Amino acid sequence: MKTNVPFKVFSGTSSRYLAEKICAGLECPLGQMNIEHFADGEFSVSYEESVRGQHVFLVQSTFPPADNLMELLLMIDAAKRASAASIIAVVPYFGWARQDRKDKPRVAIGAKLEADLLSATGINRLIAMDLHADQIQGFFDVPVDHLYGSSLFIEEAKTWDLENSVIATPDVGGTKRANAYAKHLNLPLVICYKLRKKANEVSEMQLIGDVKGLDVILVDDMVDTAGTITKAADIMMAQGARSVRAIATHAVMSDPASTRLDQSALSEIIFTDTIPYSKKSEKVRVLSVANLFATAILRVCNNESISSLYLI
Repeated sequence: MKTNVPFKVFSGTSSRYLAEKICAGLECPLGQMNIEHFADGEFSVSYEESVRGQHVFLVQSTFPPADNLMELLLMIDAAKRASAASIIAVVPYFGWARQDRKDKPRVAIGAKLEADLLSATGINRLIAMDLHADQIQGFFDVPVDHLYGSSLFIEEAKTWDLENSVIATPDVGGTKRANAYAKHLNLPLVICYKLRKKANEVSEMQLIGDVKGLDVILVDDMVDTAGTITKAADIMMAQGARSVRAIATHAVMSDPASTRLDQSALSEIIFTDTIPYSKKSEKVRVLSVANLFATAILRVCNNESISSLYLI
């Protein structure tokens, strides 16, 4: 699928590996830009080719440090000042998405703040994948194309023997997501109920449902320290599960996540490459979202629907 609409794809520092694969799928060169760093850590962004009248797609995930978000904001501002026809932020992993509401007094809503910053800086559209909370789309007053990792994971799951399988969610918050997989694959669903005393630390977990003699497929949107998902896997094996594997879109994988995975009952965990995973674990496998984003970019350029990209 081609387009006659003039567009260019540029990348921030942290997502260049993915932008290069997206451009390979689009059969176009990655745009040239320069990011100059100063001695004190400040940096500036400049385009090394004209973007006047172009539809500019800026690929940059906003995982920590905050430099990644600031870099994207500078890229947007530079494109706007260089007379781009439109500016589309391609944010495979939308950082600060876990801060989507006030869950206790006197806290910030980080996801809304990031949405406001991107909008105020000048984006015309956002393309993201598996936002931690669907309502984040409503934080924007510009169109949001929300892609789903299920487009890849469902096709992968169909290559497995699912005869004695069950879908599971490691926490109640992911029930809607896991239920969609269960319905699509015609499999039963079990749920883990967890209690936290503080962030990244699970104090208690209970299993709702039966996994005895079954192959469990744990479904989540992200894995940070891997405490929840590994504890869920261990509980399921203790409850008589035959095996446990996991799928999760975003490999945040903060230390000691890789060590926990290696020491857990999980047979494997499959991520996408929305975030670069540099640490090594024999249990980790990575699927690329590059072709999915390339297709979405072409359809946006051609004013075509992207709903056919959604399997569930």
